Amino acid sequence: MATPQAGPGPPGLEGGPVAPPAPPGTDMTGMCFRDQLWLNTYPLDRNLVFDYFALSPFYDWTCNNEQLRMRSIHPLDLSHLSKMTGTEYMLHEVMEPHLFVIRKQKRDGPEKVTPMLTYYILDGSIYQTPQLCNVFAARIGRALYFISKAFTTAASKLEKIGYADAENESAASESKVTKETINFKEVKRVDHILASLQRKLPPAPPPPPFPEGYVPPPTADAEKGPEGQQAGGEPQPPVVDPVIDQGPAKRMKV
Repeated sequence: MATPQAGPGPPGLEGGPVAPPAPPGTDMTGMCFRDQLWLNTYPLDRNLVFDYFALSPFYDWTCNNEQLRMRSIHPLDLSHLSKMTGTEYMLHEVMEPHLFVIRKQKRDGPEKVTPMLTYYILDGSIYQTPQLCNVFAARIGRALYFISKAFTTAASKLEKIGYADAENESAASESKVTKETINFKEVKRVDHILASLQRKLPPAPPPPPFPEGYVPPPTADAEKGPEGQQAGGEPQPPVVDPVIDQGPAKRMKV
C-alpha cells in the first residue's frame, strides 16, 4: 500500500495561509499512511494521536475538529463538539501505545450522531477500516472460489474413479465368463448327482435271446483265424449293452 508523505500543517503555520486539501474519498482502504519522522519526535498517545491523524490524507479539513484546533481548543473536546453540527472525528477505542480507533461521524444534535467511516492506527500506521459489506463480499467471493475449485477437483477424481470402475467391471465380466466356461465345481456336482442316481436305479434286466438264424457280426477275435478259435474254443457272442442296444423304447426313464 502507498505511504504518502506528511502533508502541510494547518493553515496559518509556516508562512501565509494554505488552501485546505480536498475532502478525502469514501473508499481509501487500499492505502496506508505513516510518518516515521513525527513518530521519532513525538510520543503517540491519546493527547497527540489526533495531531498525527491530521497529517494523513484520511483527514477532512472541513470537520468540526479543525475549527476547534484553529481556536486553540483540543480537537477531541466533547463539550465543544456536542454543541456543533456537521462532520467530526471521535476517539472511539484506545490501547496505548499500539492501537487507536478513530470514528468519523455526522452530528445532527447533542445526542444524535450517524457513524460514517472508521480508521485505526496500528503501531504508527494509519488504515481505513473496510466496510462490512465489502468484508462480506470479499469473504463470500473467496469461499465461492475455493468451493468451485473443490468441485472441479472432485469431478476430475470421480471421472478417474468411473474409468477405473468400468475397467474393473469389464475385467470382472471377462473373468466371470471364463469361470462359467470352466467351472470344475459344477462338473463335480453333476458327476455326484449322476453317481447318486445310478446307485438308486435297479439293476438292468438280462438281454433278450437272439432270434433264430441271427448271426452276430464278426469281431476282432473272430478275424484272427481258426487258430484263435481252436485255442479259445467255441466263439462267444459279443457283450451287448443292456441299455444302449435295446432301443429307446425299452430304456428306463428317470
